[in-house]
Amino acid sequence: MQKLLSHGRIASEHWKRLEGGAARWLAVGEDGFVPDFPYEADLIVPVAVLKRRADELFSRQGSTGVLLEAEDDPRTIAAHLERLSLVAIRFAKFSDGRGYSIARLLRERYRYGGELRAVGDVLRDQLLFLKRCGFDSFELREDQDPAAALVAFNELAVTCHARAA
Repeated sequence: MQKLLSHGRIASEHWKRLEGGAARWLAVGEDGFVPDFPYEADLIVPVAVLKRRADELFSRQGSTGVLLEAEDDPRTIAAHLERLSLVAIRFAKFSDGRGYSIARLLRERYRYGGELRAVGDVLRDQLLFLKRCGFDSFELREDQDPAAALVAFNELAVTCHARAA
């Protein structure tokens, strides 16, 4: 069971992630079986699937989200941001800070207003900083306690701001 925090609360997961596994999500016209996407499910798909089958994904009743890896460039999904309900950014390891930069780009440069979710190696100690970069939901690593993690958002009462010289 996923340990999810969303908008300052422990939440239940309703998104279905389509990644890995035996099924390969081919594009129409490719050799092989092209599976249908579940019509009503809220789906999170890899960037490659979004690029190949965006029209199909957005014509469904369910919402569409995308999973960005740390090495993915947010420009690759910029044309779809208005129709994406969720962008998940994977942190492969705690020490990899590229996800923070991707979040800031999505919020500030691309003006993405949908749900921004941190997934992968997400720890309690990162939550306040992730929130400051624009994340509003967090899929905690399996060994993290969601109730204890909620406290992290209120631990630093003072925020430092740089002064203009």
